[in-house]
Amino acid sequence: MAHRAGGRALSLLRGRLRLPGPAAAAGGCAARGQARLGSSGAAVQRAPQAAGAEEAGEDAEVNTRKKTFAEVQTERSEQAERTVLIKCPPKLNEKKFLQYLSSHGNIKSHFFFENRGIHALIEFSEKTSIASLQDAIGIPSAAQHHVVPFKSRLFTFTLKNPVSQAAEETPVHLSPQSHIPVKELTEKLCHADSISSQMYILLNEYQLTEENIKLRFLACSLVRDFTRAYFPDSTVKPFGSSVNTFGKLGCDVDMFLDFHDTQKHATKMKKGPFEMEYQMKRLPSERLATQKILSVIGDCLDNFGPGCVSVQKILNARCPLVKFSHQPTGFQCDLSVSNSIAIRSSELLYIYGCLDSRVRALVFSVRCWARVHGLTNSVPGTWITNFSLTMMVMFFLQKRSPPIIPTLDQLKELADEKDKHVIGGYDCSFVSDLSKIKPTKNTETLDVLLGDFFEYFGNFDFRKNSINLRKGKEVNKPESTPLYIWNPFEQDLNISKNVNQPQLEKFVAMARESAWILQKEDKTQQTTNKEPWGLAALLVPFGKSNPSKMKNRVKGLGSETIRSLLDSLRLTNANSLQKAVGK
Repeated sequence: MAHRAGGRALSLLRGRLRLPGPAAAAGGCAARGQARLGSSGAAVQRAPQAAGAEEAGEDAEVNTRKKTFAEVQTERSEQAERTVLIKCPPKLNEKKFLQYLSSHGNIKSHFFFENRGIHALIEFSEKTSIASLQDAIGIPSAAQHHVVPFKSRLFTFTLKNPVSQAAEETPVHLSPQSHIPVKELTEKLCHADSISSQMYILLNEYQLTEENIKLRFLACSLVRDFTRAYFPDSTVKPFGSSVNTFGKLGCDVDMFLDFHDTQKHATKMKKGPFEMEYQMKRLPSERLATQKILSVIGDCLDNFGPGCVSVQKILNARCPLVKFSHQPTGFQCDLSVSNSIAIRSSELLYIYGCLDSRVRALVFSVRCWARVHGLTNSVPGTWITNFSLTMMVMFFLQKRSPPIIPTLDQLKELADEKDKHVIGGYDCSFVSDLSKIKPTKNTETLDVLLGDFFEYFGNFDFRKNSINLRKGKEVNKPESTPLYIWNPFEQDLNISKNVNQPQLEKFVAMARESAWILQKEDKTQQTTNKEPWGLAALLVPFGKSNPSKMKNRVKGLGSETIRSLLDSLRLTNANSLQKAVGK
């Protein structure tokens, strides 16, 4: 049966910058002038494409500021549908290469990058140009291996006479797709004139580039080409770090298969005396349907997908998914089905990231610091996740006086009818129009915020309190886990339930140590001694410089925790005795 499904599917498949200070406006990401950020597209500020286009560029920037998360994602997805990826020789005549492609239609943008060879991403102005190009391209020779005749948007460009054409070929400019090593970053930070500048430099080096974001949406679009063989109205969209403005170069691509357009189609035939509907396979549960869909798509990618390797079907997880490596783009990908609440979380973070330039700068700095000190890890375990850490930063910014970002309840109050979303019984409503959110009056500098973040959580009462972004205040922990961070939407879930006591104690110890380093900071002295200072000093593992001091600090924290637990037990016993005597 699987072979028949695969056969049917196969037949269907044939047919860099300076950022502004703290008082950034709330009008949207573009207002901050982040030239490298693509993260959603709203934050990219490009130079005019043609002479005399300055006024048009200003108009475009104003329009960009007004775009909602959904509008930006739609625009990015449409760009991806007009895009192809071409593997090129190490050297080529770029002008002639583009002239050849232009014979099939106008090229809107392009760039080259290195990943198992040189690749070119070509975005055409019209989708029809791709069909024209596909008609002119040959199928690879089957002399050594038989090929699967799926005509994708992945091509290979070669020179017919490489020897005679060699004189014309030159290396092309390559767009970086990974961030610089921490050691190189630390050296760069030492030349900044303030901790705030250091944090913006780190942001600029680590955030997703415009090119990298285009590549992420293209990866989703290429997977969508497969899913539409089975589900013609389906879409594949990225979520999480690829679109929420907090993605780091090199992060995985989380994508989901969406049937929203199919559901909308189901409501069309409601008028008149008759009703018609499709005959569809019925299954006892949504989870079973999800597992079967992902199983077939996983097999399709594994057997027929050019460049899709190491495909793993993890169907019994809480959220079933297919993991695979997409070699043409270089991304590790996770594909799930209709993860609506995850999309709302992505949009919420997108809004927070766009409201103030300091938000993203602080998050990137704290996450880089956490990774250097082993507080976070790419492998699942008892560590604090990047998502939990990001939520801790958001909570801290809600607690400032005046607050730098609003609470989720405040965003909900600004929502209109189109912003109302109830998913699985959970209220996921909040405003989508950035212009409705008032800018903060807080003018604190990033160096103050960084130091206060470490001091705040270095002294936070994790034994008693939990973190709630919906309310923007500490509330009593509903259960006795070491770290409790309320899921912003699924309020009965703790997003940090995986974190154990030793990992939390390590985080607190590192936060205290970092706060102490920043408080004693003397930039003049550090520069004279040629030692890392400010943020750079925090990106050097503390144990290497003074391991005995850190051991004592962690040990002291453990003793303090035990002492607090004993005090709590004594208090409980005393209260019980008092009640017993009272009776």
